[in-house]
Amino acid sequence: MSLLARFAPPSMTAEQYDAIVTRLYEEGIHPAPGLELEVCFGSGDQMKVSLLFDSQEEFEAFGARLQPVLADMGMDPGQPEVVEVHNVIRRNP
Repeated sequence: MSLLARFAPPSMTAEQYDAIVTRLYEEGIHPAPGLELEVCFGSGDQMKVSLLFDSQEEFEAFGARLQPVLADMGMDPGQPEVVEVHNVIRRNP
């Protein structure tokens, strides 16, 4: 079953988010297996991130690889809200 993880760090700017994503790509962590969608939104230093994963296991595997990068970059992601997804509707390509 898919799950949605919603991160609301105490403080994160768009520039910090972009730097994290760049590093994840450079280290081969992103795009993560099972990651269906990633959305970053907000403004100023209140950016938030939502991730849609195919399974809890894939989310946890991503988290294990993400945590050391965030720690190295001095980013506190906060505790994510994690919920099971009932349905996802996608537009036709």
